[in-house]
Amino acid sequence: MDPFLRIYLVAPWESWSFGDFARSLAVRLVCSGFRVVVGSRNPKRKASLFPSAAEVTFQAEAVKKADVIFVAIFREHYSTLCDLADVLVGKILVDVSNNTEINHHKESNAEYLASLFPACTVVKGFNVVSAWTLQSGARDGNKQVLICSNNQEAKRIVAEIAQVMGFTPVDMGCMSSACEIENIPLRLLPAWKIPIFLALGLFLCFFTYNLIRQVIHPYIREQKNKLYKIPIEVVNTTLPCVSYVMLSLVYLPGVLAACSQLYYGTKYRRFPDWLDQWLQHRKQIGLLSFFCAALHAVYSLCLPMRRSHRYLLIETAVKQVTGMTIWVEEEVWRMEIYISVGIIALGLLSLLAITSLPSIANSLNWREFSFIQSSLGFIALVISTLHTLTYGWSRAFDENQYKFYLPPTYTLTLLVPCTVIIAKVIFSLPCIRHRLLRIRRGWEKGRYVKFVLPSATGEFSSGETSSNV
Repeated sequence: MDPFLRIYLVAPWESWSFGDFARSLAVRLVCSGFRVVVGSRNPKRKASLFPSAAEVTFQAEAVKKADVIFVAIFREHYSTLCDLADVLVGKILVDVSNNTEINHHKESNAEYLASLFPACTVVKGFNVVSAWTLQSGARDGNKQVLICSNNQEAKRIVAEIAQVMGFTPVDMGCMSSACEIENIPLRLLPAWKIPIFLALGLFLCFFTYNLIRQVIHPYIREQKNKLYKIPIEVVNTTLPCVSYVMLSLVYLPGVLAACSQLYYGTKYRRFPDWLDQWLQHRKQIGLLSFFCAALHAVYSLCLPMRRSHRYLLIETAVKQVTGMTIWVEEEVWRMEIYISVGIIALGLLSLLAITSLPSIANSLNWREFSFIQSSLGFIALVISTLHTLTYGWSRAFDENQYKFYLPPTYTLTLLVPCTVIIAKVIFSLPCIRHRLLRIRRGWEKGRYVKFVLPSATGEFSSGETSSNV
């Protein structure tokens, strides 16, 4: 396929943003082996901005030479093409524009362009690809090019162009999908809103809880000012709680889904919407768990740098001079195990985070990806639980640890992870595991299977039996 392509360049006094995109698109097309004709109102002035292999000429002349036309102008400037309506007849117009706001107009830009030029075939595409991605090729950035049109042949041609350029075309259907495609670049982290609010909610809850125990309680009961603990120590106590609970929330929806399948005896029953949404957000929840764990590691490394820690070291040294021994064998072993297990847990979380990146995940087959995200992820949860237990050690049974009768924070964090671990162990039992595997392979409880058997006379008789047998 080697069509002439024309890119419409907006004059610099109108906007440079589409000019950058047009130049990047022209460079990418030329590098992909296409012959490019650029239409401009001032070709001599704009010729230096484009590759030497691209022909820069007047708009009318460029339209005559082009088979596929990339319309790289804003919606408000579509009317400037009306003077070229006669020579545009039968051409394929690729609309690459986006709006400034979501659902800013009643109809999409592509539909508006199609209404202005009914004799042309309009295809929506390349609007989700940035100028940087076009310059660097499909190696960096998003590889997908979303395409929609009412004409199948036009979609096929544009899809072939995207493939030659190194991108992956995705057919989004007819032109009615253009509005959704144009809204995609305007959305700010749509898949991250719920996980972020969840993480913030957990952080505020645990932060308030730790603030009461570590700052407010000493002030009320002992008249000690512990406000200096808020920036580092209270935050550092809160972060692992959030990370640990968020990690358990990655695997809890899988447990609930398995319970639902076992209860109904089928995999074809739709999960509730809340559970379905939960399952779809597991990747983001896991990455936020890793983020909090990484912050916890950095905060922990900074603890000895605090001035308050230095004062405590001096106080400890004074106690040693007076003859008091501060070496406690049990505490030494507890901290050694606690730090070692924490490092292993952070390493596993790092592996989970890295393999969730599309570039890494695409290099793994399904079995490898499932092993890392499921098996190693569960091991990370177990090791994180050991990390939490060694932190608490025997302090859960010390009444002095219950401030205002509130239990230590780590005991609260154990509830959800331990529930997930116990459920996973139960599901691994042969009797339950075998039934769950059968359900996920299509077996259904209460389904009847017809069978045909030959009778003694040689005739065939039919019957049925339950799949529960």
